[in-house]
Amino acid sequence: MIQRIQSLYMLLSTILGVVCLSMPLGYFSTEEGERVSDLFNLWFRVTETGAYDFSPWALFALLVLVTTVTFLDIFLFRHRALQMRALTMCMVLLVGYYAFLAFLVYKAKGDVLTYTPSLTAAFPLVCIILDYLAFRGILKDEMLVRSLDRLR
Repeated sequence: MIQRIQSLYMLLSTILGVVCLSMPLGYFSTEEGERVSDLFNLWFRVTETGAYDFSPWALFALLVLVTTVTFLDIFLFRHRALQMRALTMCMVLLVGYYAFLAFLVYKAKGDVLTYTPSLTAAFPLVCIILDYLAFRGILKDEMLVRSLDRLR
């Protein structure tokens, strides 16, 4: 199970997803450079008052869903077709994650604020790449099994 390279890709994707859940995605600042608020997957934190706004909760829900499915996908090694469908769904959801993140940043920043992403904001992109590599490895295994079935 874990000795397959695609299982390692899925495990790394899961770890990056969990790290991304707990770290900030970036911050908003004024034109003078004063930090106004921090963006996490679950909330905006206003730095002046310490208040929390839970409007980006959908980012958190998408990332939890993708991370959970990717982790559970490791244990579906006997069902390669289901594994490939689940990974495809995860990649599509991560693209939707970035679309919703772009919408939130556009809506929240307005004309006065600027958004500065952190390194953590790139982790879902790395997860997409790792999921794609895992998909290719599973597809290669499936082709090998089918070619061996033809020889019988």
